[in-house]
Amino acid sequence: MTDFFTNPNSYFATFAYTALSLIFLIISRKAYQLLHKEINMNHELVERDNFAFAFANVGYLSGVIIALGGALTGDSSGNLINDLIGFSLYALMSIVLLNLSIILNDFLILRRMNLKHELVEDQNIGVGVLEAAISIATGLIIYGAVSGDSHHDVINGFLSTAIFWAIGMGIFVLSTFVYNAILNFNLLEEIKKNNVAVGVAYSGVIISIANLIRSGIQGDFISWEASGYSILYNSIIALAVLPIVRVIADKLLLPGQKLTDELVNQEKPNVGAGLIEAFAYISCSILLDWTL
Repeated sequence: MTDFFTNPNSYFATFAYTALSLIFLIISRKAYQLLHKEINMNHELVERDNFAFAFANVGYLSGVIIALGGALTGDSSGNLINDLIGFSLYALMSIVLLNLSIILNDFLILRRMNLKHELVEDQNIGVGVLEAAISIATGLIIYGAVSGDSHHDVINGFLSTAIFWAIGMGIFVLSTFVYNAILNFNLLEEIKKNNVAVGVAYSGVIISIANLIRSGIQGDFISWEASGYSILYNSIIALAVLPIVRVIADKLLLPGQKLTDELVNQEKPNVGAGLIEAFAYISCSILLDWTL
């Protein structure tokens, strides 16, 4: 009977991990509320039926689940109790890093944008979609940073996780600036105008970049040199494919139409065109992840 409660492959282990994950999901929601004290979450979600805020909030919770996955996929120590303690420590770290990432990304990527005004007062769906994508993207980066076999050495594991997260976030922000540079319209201005099509397209870019960065930093830690090479290689690929994929989306997925015209140069922006561009980026990153 004792073995049943200490065996990492028992049914009890599945129940314990599921229960703990739900608890940390609740904790993450409390943390989100603390960081957004000026927003009454229940009021926005239930009484105002604020779809923009709901999208951002669900994206955040999705990012939490993805980040927790990094802690769940690590190698077992052979003892369930030790594994649960390790999972709990990494789960708390993941929640802290995710919320810190959102603060940094809001400041660096969505600079000069009042998120309370956009999400609560204007109910800007484009901003809500983009906030959700940022949460999911940072969840992917944390997943890659946390996963691996460093769980057996907690101190070094935490150190390598923090370093990989910082490197991943730096490359992530740089990549978004590169994407902005290849456009012939002002990305943030369009999103502030509640252009959902542009918000959806940009969200695809953000998630695809994060997925490739996750692929570069995920896995067992071998050496800083090997990990650095993997991160650099995948980051260069991520930056290189941005303009290529946009041409593919423009010429092959929307034949006879200009993508920019569909997104910004018409009275009602084409959300479907933005979704197609987002699909092109995300599907390309998945294919590259499988083949790199």
